[in-house]
Amino acid sequence: MTKDIVIAIDEGTTNCKAVAIDGEGKILGKASRALEIDTPNPGWVEQDGKVLVERTIEVVAEVIGQLDPNRVGAIGISNQRETGIGWYRDSGEPLNAAITWQCSRTADFCASLREQGKAQRIKEVTGLPVATLFAGSKFRWLLDNTKDGQQLAAAGKICLGTIDSWLLWNLTGQKVFGCDYSNAARTQLLNLKEARWDQEMLSFYGIPAAALPEIHPSSFNFGSTLGLRGIPDGIPVMSMIGDSHAALYGHCLGRPGFVKATYGTGSSVMAPLFTADTSVGPLATTVAWHDGQRITYGLEGNIAHTGDALNFMATVTGVFERKDANEYINGIFNSTSDNMGVYFVPMLTGAGAPWWNEKARGTVVGLTRGTTTAHLIRASLESIAYQIADVIEFMKKAEGFKLATLMTDGGPTKNSALMQFQADLLGCPVSRSDTPELSAIGAGLLAMKCKDHLADSELERLIPQHETFTPDLKRHEELLLCKKQWDHAVSMTLEF
Repeated sequence: MTKDIVIAIDEGTTNCKAVAIDGEGKILGKASRALEIDTPNPGWVEQDGKVLVERTIEVVAEVIGQLDPNRVGAIGISNQRETGIGWYRDSGEPLNAAITWQCSRTADFCASLREQGKAQRIKEVTGLPVATLFAGSKFRWLLDNTKDGQQLAAAGKICLGTIDSWLLWNLTGQKVFGCDYSNAARTQLLNLKEARWDQEMLSFYGIPAAALPEIHPSSFNFGSTLGLRGIPDGIPVMSMIGDSHAALYGHCLGRPGFVKATYGTGSSVMAPLFTADTSVGPLATTVAWHDGQRITYGLEGNIAHTGDALNFMATVTGVFERKDANEYINGIFNSTSDNMGVYFVPMLTGAGAPWWNEKARGTVVGLTRGTTTAHLIRASLESIAYQIADVIEFMKKAEGFKLATLMTDGGPTKNSALMQFQADLLGCPVSRSDTPELSAIGAGLLAMKCKDHLADSELERLIPQHETFTPDLKRHEELLLCKKQWDHAVSMTLEF
């Protein structure tokens, strides 16, 4: 029997999904589980690493149960990226909770790197600005808060990895310790131009090389499943890639001029690059993927609170207590003529791209006696579009950058009025993928590329369909004036 099905895992921040994709790109089955987030201290955000593994095994087993398991030829993994976790190599027990990408507990350590004058060198080598977002400082915290952490790590008795490494380790029966280039690039420990762990960066962060995984292409045979309930042994894991990178691949395989924005808990705005140019201001240059033949780079801005901003505002205003909460939110642009001068800058755990200020905190400006809950909800939705526009403004400073179309995906994109607002604000077409599993699709395509040795031209027919929103240029001019008010609100927040 032909093993034509790939099971693609999408290990997000708030949900773990598995999707079965056949050789024609058709989704044959899917499963999902919610993931909990813990905030034990102000600015701290963490998750139980064991729960991440348990839920992953559950959703993969559930999807396999919907199919003929003999048709399953590979597994692909897309994952929340900068989240860092450590574990003991002998037992597989986590050192601590997984420290998520939103967590700012390492702000003091990052500040010390800047004070020592190391920020510019780190940006030159890794392509990333010094920020709590990235995994390197999280690895350091894990070692500092583990008894004999440095000594055990140097002796190879501790493993430090991003979530792809943690899942691979567990899916393969604790046999394989590896990662892919896209996730390695999110640690601030990878030499971007030489595509290897960088000894200078390891010394800056105090991370022994023996504790880090072996790096492989994103499309690669990493190892096979072993000893998992409900999952047959011997299914090869044939792709691993950061979720935002996977979405860019799933949109358009990285064609120039097609910029991707993922609207999730946070947002990644990413444009494909073909050189490792690390000089573009406050934005990150990263590895988008290695398809088994060559590396594609990405210019990216990471925003911590987009969908999360809406969830926060809907929670504190009591909107989520309404039975019609989703309908109410989706109709906000129709029920309100404008935002009544209210702007919500959701820097709830500090500012990400393009500002990088861990001490910034969220602000609402423009409140009057006429402000209603509807205006606050609208302001939270608009904040998503404004933050993405901020990143794209900085992208335009990059030599050779062009924006032909903004490709969008993620939960908040279901709001068509928000997508039209985004198109009008940017003055360019917005092309929405109506496939909610786009990150999984990207990982699945990379797994198919490895499994069946497919060329890009053969993969293009499997790309999901998109719906396009054309900008109203008159509205664009109006929104440019609103953007100035947003910019003023941001400046007030950064100076808070």
